[in-house]
Amino acid sequence: MSRLSEIVDSLENRIDKLVQQHEKLKQQNSELAAEINSLRTQQEKAEKEIASCREKYSSLKMAHSMLGSDQYKRDTKLKINALVREIDHCIAQLSE
Repeated sequence: MSRLSEIVDSLENRIDKLVQQHEKLKQQNSELAAEINSLRTQQEKAEKEIASCREKYSSLKMAHSMLGSDQYKRDTKLKINALVREIDHCIAQLSE
């Protein structure tokens, strides 16, 4: 009977350890989930900032080219030609 009691005590100890480990892992999981959400939020902010910087860069590049920089004259001419074609297309659609 003593042997059975020892086995039961051993099982209870193991079960207690497993329950404690399970609780610890649940806590770690919750912490990691919170960290993931925080990092996702940071990533979204960074992506928005990058998009904003790209738009500003594009605007600055266009403004610089409008000022007559030799480096961007070709780009400016192409952009103007594209806008003229688009306007012509719109006029043609309105004429129909």
